[in-house]
Amino acid sequence: MSTTDVQDHIVRPDPPEPKGVPPIAWSVLAPILLFATAGTVFAASRYHLFGDELYFIAAGAHPSVSYADQGPILPLLAAFTDALPGDSLIVFRLPSIILTVIAVGVTGLIAREMGGGRTAQALAALAYGTSTLLLLQANLLATNAIDAPLWVIITWGIVRWVRTRQDRLLLVAALVTALDLQAKWLVPVLWIGVVVGVAAVGPRDLLRRPLLWVGGLIVVISAIPSIVWQATHDWPQLQLSQQVAVEQAYIGGRLLFLPLLIVFAGALGVPLLVAGLWRLFRNSDARPYRFLGIAFLVVVVIFLAVNGRPYYPAGMLAVVMAAGAVGVADIAARRRSIGMGAGVVAATSLVVVVVAMPWKPADQITQAASVEDAAAMISVYGQFGWPELTRDVRGVVGSESADPTHPTPTAIVSDSYWQAGALEYYGSDLPPVYSPSRGFGYLGTPPDSATSVLWVDASDNGRPKACAAAEPIRTITGRLAFPGAATDVTIWRCSVATPWSQQWTDLQHI
Repeated sequence: MSTTDVQDHIVRPDPPEPKGVPPIAWSVLAPILLFATAGTVFAASRYHLFGDELYFIAAGAHPSVSYADQGPILPLLAAFTDALPGDSLIVFRLPSIILTVIAVGVTGLIAREMGGGRTAQALAALAYGTSTLLLLQANLLATNAIDAPLWVIITWGIVRWVRTRQDRLLLVAALVTALDLQAKWLVPVLWIGVVVGVAAVGPRDLLRRPLLWVGGLIVVISAIPSIVWQATHDWPQLQLSQQVAVEQAYIGGRLLFLPLLIVFAGALGVPLLVAGLWRLFRNSDARPYRFLGIAFLVVVVIFLAVNGRPYYPAGMLAVVMAAGAVGVADIAARRRSIGMGAGVVAATSLVVVVVAMPWKPADQITQAASVEDAAAMISVYGQFGWPELTRDVRGVVGSESADPTHPTPTAIVSDSYWQAGALEYYGSDLPPVYSPSRGFGYLGTPPDSATSVLWVDASDNGRPKACAAAEPIRTITGRLAFPGAATDVTIWRCSVATPWSQQWTDLQHI
C-alpha cells in the first residue's frame, strides 16, 4: 500500500473545541434589544391585518393537525391572539415580536460562543436587528417571522455544542426543530446543510452523538401527523412549492435570488456576512465552525435550485453575521480605522431602519401603479382594502336579497384565500364564505344546495368557470389595496349547475 493510500485511510481527528468564552455583554445587548422591541412594536401597530393573517384566523377556526400550506402553529396562534380582549394589532402579532427580539439577542450570544466579546456581540445583534428582513416581516404574524428566529435558536444550540460538547443542546435543537416543522417545512434544509458541512470538515463527532439521533427521531415522530394529512390530501405542499417557483419567476426568479438575499441582510449585515464567510473558510480560529459556512452555502444553493423565495435562507444569516462580527471586532481592536468604519456602518444601519419604518399615515400612501409594484411592497398593500371590500360585498348581498327578480345568494365564493379570509373576518353577517384558493380550499366545500352564489374574483379573470351562468354586478376599483385582491375586483352573480361536491376538487388551486 502506498503512502497516499495509507493517508487516505487515516481518520483525521475532529478539530479541538474552542477554549474560554467571554461574558454576556448585557450593557450593549440590552439597548439593542430595547431598540428591536420598540421598532417591531411600532411597525406591528401600523395599518391593518395582512391578507395572510386573515387567512390564518379563518384556518384557526378549523383546527387540524396540518394544513395544505403549513403546519398548525400559525392558525392556532392567530385564533388565540385574535380571541384575546381588545382589538390590538400589537397583541395579535405578539408571537412574531417576541421571537424576533429573542433572535436578535441570540445572534449576539452566537458571537459570544464563537469567542466574541462586547464589540462582537453588539455588532452581531445589531446586524440582525437592523436587517431589512426583520423590517419587512417581523411586524406581521407570518410563517417566516416564526421560522427564521427558530433557525437562529437552532444554530445557537449547535454552535454552543461545538464549544461545550453538552449533548443536551442537541436535544434542545431537535425540539426547536420539531416546533418549527409545525410552522413551516423548510427547517430540514438547514439540517441537510449542517450534515453536509460536518461530513466535509467536521466536527464529525457530532454525527456520532446518540442524543442527536434521539432528537431526530423526535422530529420525525412530530412530523407524522402532517405527513399523513399531506398524503391523504394528494400532497398540496408539493404543489405549493411549484407555485412558489412560478411566482418567483414573475419577480426575477433565480436571477434576483442572491441580490435580494443580500438586500435582506441589511446595511450592517452585508459586510458582516462577507466577513463571516471569509472568516469561516480562511481563519484557523474559526476552524471548528467552518461546517456552518458550508451549511449556509448548501442551504442557499438548495433554495436557489428549487427557485424558492429569497428570504428562505434568512434564518442562517445570523450565524454567519456573528462569525463576521467576531472577525471584525478582532481586527478593530488592532486597527482603529476598522473600528471607526464599523461604527459608521452600524450607525448607518440604524438610521436606515429608522427611516424605513412605516411612518407614513395610511391616507398618504398612494395606490400601486401595477400588480408588480404592489408585489414589491406586498407587506404594505396587503394590509389595506379588506373592510371596504367586505362593505361592497355586503351591499351587493343586500341588493340581491331585496330584488325579487334574482335568487337570494346562499354562499359567497372568492377566487383568493385573502379575500375569503377578509370576508369571513369582517363579514360575520354575510352568507357562508368559501374559496378554492390554497389552504382555504381545504377548510370547507360549498353545499350542493348553494346553486345561487356571489363569486368574488379579479376583474381581469373573466367569467368564473364554476358558473353555468354568470353576470358581473359590481367592479371595485380606485382604492388603496392590493390589485386583484381588494381592488380591481369583480363581484359576479353566479348560477351553479354542477354540484360543488363534484367540481370543487377541479376548482382548487394552490
